[in-house]
Amino acid sequence: MADDQELLREMERLAVLASRDILDVARRGIVTERKKDASPVTEADRRAEKTILDGLRRAFPAIACIGEEEASAGLADAETGETFFLVDPLDGTKEFVCGRPDYTVNIALIRNAAPVIGVVAAPATGELYAARPGHAEHARIAADGAIGARAPLAVRPAAEPPLVVASRSHLSRETSDYIAACGATETVSVGSSLKFCLLARGAADLYPRFSRTMQWDTAAGDAVLRAAGGRTVEVGGGDLAYGRRPVRGEEWANPWFIAMGGAVLPADPGR
Repeated sequence: MADDQELLREMERLAVLASRDILDVARRGIVTERKKDASPVTEADRRAEKTILDGLRRAFPAIACIGEEEASAGLADAETGETFFLVDPLDGTKEFVCGRPDYTVNIALIRNAAPVIGVVAAPATGELYAARPGHAEHARIAADGAIGARAPLAVRPAAEPPLVVASRSHLSRETSDYIAACGATETVSVGSSLKFCLLARGAADLYPRFSRTMQWDTAAGDAVLRAAGGRTVEVGGGDLAYGRRPVRGEEWANPWFIAMGGAVLPADPGR
């Protein structure tokens, strides 16, 4: 079995390659299709996922892989065991299609229901967030794909009132009500898993999500946040858990959750 450092470096390499796939599609022109759940999908999603899954399966054949597009097509690995990869090749497809920069490539390793190694790459801005247990880092990706100097990440102490980060495209009434109940006077809207990364770098305090997400949407960013000293909790329960389980009739869906930095404790959302 590979050690965590070896796993992380290969995950980083594949995230950079997938980022190139995505930018290549963007240069040539984006054609959007719809999946069965009505969510958008593009050639970039499929190319990036193939790059990542082929690389992971070649490098770590003993570890199962769950990718968003394979799972949506009913092709996900049948058995995962306690250790497996979760891959979202292009989180924030709506942002990508609209020409906004806040979309990401996400690769996470799950062990015993927790995201312990994660990579989040932002192709449009050349940012990379990477984490293994106890270590979270931020770096820049150069035009040639080289990863530059690394800076450690750490959540900030609790702020009062908290700065809340929320989904740009999926802000539900329940989430808005929760933000109001927190007494937040400032909210930052951003797409994709970058919301977790803002918490991890100490630029925000809370990310409540009371609308649909899938486990591959959150796992890599959640790994970065946890390694930076933060936490993601299920509403009414403990830490957000990963693995096959039915949530609202979907096998890989998340329950509602609240991600937090520092010592911030979430208000009771009443559900």
